[in-house]
Amino acid sequence: MASETIDFRNPQYYINRELSWIEFDRRCLSEARNKENPLFERLKFLSITASNLDEFFMVRVASLQDMVQAGYKKKDIAGMTAQEQLSAVLEATHTFMQQQYWTLNRQLIPALEEHKLSIVRDLDTLSKTEMRFIEDYYTATVFPVLTPMAVDSSRPFPLIRNKSLNIGALLTRKETGAPGILGTGKKSKKAGKSGKEKYEFATVQVPGVLPRILMLPRKEGDPGRLVLLEDIIRRFLPSLFVNYEVKCAGPYRIMRSADLEIAEDEAEDLLKEIQKQLKKRQRGDAIRLEVEKGIDKQLLDFLMKELSLSMDFVYELDGPLDLTYLMKAYGIDGYDELREHRYAKPQLVPEFPAGCDIFEQIRKGDVFMHHPYQTFDPVVKFVAAAAVDPDVLAIKQTLYRVSGNSPIVAALARAAENGKQVTVLVELKARFDEENNIEWAKQLEKAGCHVIYGLQNLKTHSKITLVVRREEDGIRRYVHLGTGNYNDSTAKLYTDVGLMTCSDPIGEDATAVFNMLSGYSEPRFWNKLSLAPLWLKDRFINLIGREQRHAENGETAHIIAKMNSLCDPDIMEALYRASAAGVEIELIVRGICCIRPGIPGVSENISVRSIVGNFLEHSRIYYFENGGSPEIYAASADWMPRNLDRRVEIMFPLEDSRIREKALHILKLELEDTVKAHILRSDGTYDRVDRRGKELVNSQLQFCEEAVKEAAALKSGHDNRTFIPKEPVNTQADY
Repeated sequence: MASETIDFRNPQYYINRELSWIEFDRRCLSEARNKENPLFERLKFLSITASNLDEFFMVRVASLQDMVQAGYKKKDIAGMTAQEQLSAVLEATHTFMQQQYWTLNRQLIPALEEHKLSIVRDLDTLSKTEMRFIEDYYTATVFPVLTPMAVDSSRPFPLIRNKSLNIGALLTRKETGAPGILGTGKKSKKAGKSGKEKYEFATVQVPGVLPRILMLPRKEGDPGRLVLLEDIIRRFLPSLFVNYEVKCAGPYRIMRSADLEIAEDEAEDLLKEIQKQLKKRQRGDAIRLEVEKGIDKQLLDFLMKELSLSMDFVYELDGPLDLTYLMKAYGIDGYDELREHRYAKPQLVPEFPAGCDIFEQIRKGDVFMHHPYQTFDPVVKFVAAAAVDPDVLAIKQTLYRVSGNSPIVAALARAAENGKQVTVLVELKARFDEENNIEWAKQLEKAGCHVIYGLQNLKTHSKITLVVRREEDGIRRYVHLGTGNYNDSTAKLYTDVGLMTCSDPIGEDATAVFNMLSGYSEPRFWNKLSLAPLWLKDRFINLIGREQRHAENGETAHIIAKMNSLCDPDIMEALYRASAAGVEIELIVRGICCIRPGIPGVSENISVRSIVGNFLEHSRIYYFENGGSPEIYAASADWMPRNLDRRVEIMFPLEDSRIREKALHILKLELEDTVKAHILRSDGTYDRVDRRGKELVNSQLQFCEEAVKEAAALKSGHDNRTFIPKEPVNTQADY
């Protein structure tokens, strides 16, 4: 066969992971530029791009920099060395941040002004009344919080906290004749070897405990005017340095490496080791310096020297630093018409009507939930009901990310206090949630829960809850499996699916999962579940290979896979082989995708789309045609090495016919999306769907409408257990 002569690991067939991630942030930026979105939603998307980029630098760029410094020469799957990747990423992010500020200055700020809302940067343009208000606010609220820090021979350059906004200044002593704390007047005016006048450096952190945005007083009907906190501080900076003249001042912000280096083999107490490493996160190596365009060259040179950064890592930005502040603007009162209102709140799950016995409902049949279109409340109530039910003997659950005031954690603690056996695996290594999870772990232990801190050298990313209940006919196990976290807050923002069941085979598997997590038990076989890191990748590759064999035998062969990211080399090679054999492969990948579609003889049967909309696409659903006997699975895992090789993940089958149709409907509708979908091209770039001749389909909005109809039918007394969503209008193929 021709495919046997193809080198499916040819680097030309793959897209670099880091550059693919930047393309994802560009898709978010395109939503900020999209005039079809309400203005405040566009501000929100621009803020999201800034937040995304921060994390990208703290983790991915930091990792590349570490590899370069270590002399790491191995090439990635796209054939790039660490140095080549770092250079390409720095070039791409410089361009991207210029695009962010172009969007802000050329599109969003003018649009805000059209709606009588402006951001005032030049305080000299304020009226006397407004200036008096600003001065009073500074004196009473801001000044007492500020801590100016000088740098000289006795006071070294201070620790500048990761992601904090600061104002740096160059100072000279006024000619008063009195000795100065920072140095004498003569010393401060002495010229250096370059002939330039030398100045003293000082810095002050813009306090994060105060609002970044201040609304100026106005009468009803007047335009809204906003002032930024750093501009107020810069205006009154001389009040912090009495007897000194501020020659120049400018805001700056740094990013530091935030990857934790935890030697788990040597850590006697993982909790204490992570707490120790978290303190180092604020002191990690600087990897990015942001300054405002036009900053004084001497001030910039000083910062670069102290932070040991070259110009490649300096970003001169045409506007306010740290665009995440725009998320705060989203909440300004009085501009409700600038927000999105078409998306309904999470609706009731038809199988769980108000006041129902949740265990009785699960016994009637498996229940499939689609969040956030359907409420996450049944999951919370499932744990809460188990905590107080006298017939419940044990509750076991994995927690990866939970909300700040988690009702699930409270229910688990209550269950332990009620004398039930409660086992909770709290993943302490969940990035940027480590501190939160440490606190929850301590509270759960205090309440009497048996807390497991994850497995050595693995992250437990699976989402599973097991409730063991004593009933008239014996012990019954109730299980919840999901693609998303047990976080009631993000469940309103992320799209995920979940399954509730009391199936005996899945109950047996769930028990085996927790025995494996808490002890040394490794089951000989699994009834229904597939777990990483030992079995799941092989399972996926076998399922893909089965489709390939069907295609080679002239049978129906089709894969639809929805996930967050795709970059596992073994999975991608299997997909290429299947495509070359004639398997139709439709991928819905929100973020990173390293596969190149449309390569003749290799990936011409592969299409890739990404949906960036009102909600964050987070669910993982996998469909395999299997020669006319389709199988559908949901999972906590993406097709990434970290998920398949270094994490505990779970994939579970969707076997009930009603549930299978609902899951397939999700995939079909997202493949029909013409409003929020972007299509991946062979060169690694994305284009919006060409809408010409097509009906406008916004999959997320339609899911909302369907959930509302289901909930309305429930209230009217109709039986919704047999509800099957209406097919989208432009179905292109019979799945």
